[in-house]
Amino acid sequence: MIERIKSAMVGAGAAWVLWLMLALSVVSLAIMLERAWLYWTLRDDIEGLMRELGRFLRAGDLEGARRRLEASPSAEAAVVVAGIVEADLGADAAEEAMAGASALQRMKLEKRLAYLGTLGNNAPFIGLLGTVIGIVGAFEELGKTASPQPGAAAAAATAASQLAPQAVMTNIAEALVATAVGLLVAIPAVASFNMFQRIVKTTLASTDALSHVLLAHLKSNGGERAGEESSEPAPARSSKAPPAREKPRRREEVEGEG
Repeated sequence: MIERIKSAMVGAGAAWVLWLMLALSVVSLAIMLERAWLYWTLRDDIEGLMRELGRFLRAGDLEGARRRLEASPSAEAAVVVAGIVEADLGADAAEEAMAGASALQRMKLEKRLAYLGTLGNNAPFIGLLGTVIGIVGAFEELGKTASPQPGAAAAAATAASQLAPQAVMTNIAEALVATAVGLLVAIPAVASFNMFQRIVKTTLASTDALSHVLLAHLKSNGGERAGEESSEPAPARSSKAPPAREKPRRREEVEGEG
């Protein structure tokens, strides 16, 4: 069984590992460019947007705030717009709407990042597999030169033994190339994954900041309305006392009158 596996590994060589790493690197590069373009298109001045949102809310202009947020390409603005749409139902409804919109935006931002993380973690192991195959091939060549050759094949074996070191070095070089390619594929994938995850976390933090600006406005207005309702005078009670109920007359008084 082991001999069959060894023969299959040596026969296939490490070239297929290199082609596999090349294909994975092309897919990884495409994902990096697509994610970078997406994050670039979602850029906006969040601090300036927060100031403008606060100004619209203090003026009580929810429609103006909505139009300003809809003009922004950022994911943060899309989340707060969902809260403004449900603002007439109260702060709790707006908060739930923004939580749902935030979850959708997070899925959009993290799409395909799992591939980069997986490739960055496993590409060195794929390259190590090519290294192992190359080392097995090198030892196979060394085993052929060490095996005794009877009779007339001794001269051919001697000639082959002179060429064996070159074949061994070729297999070892192929093995080291597989390791190097695995590292070259893994390092950019890991770096991009970490950078994109940082962008996602920053975007979600900015989303929370904008959401709390809207919630603070809605809750403060709700508290003011509750205070106004509690300050209304209670309806005045009538000072007129109910008529006294007639006291029942005793039986003796009724008989005396008769």
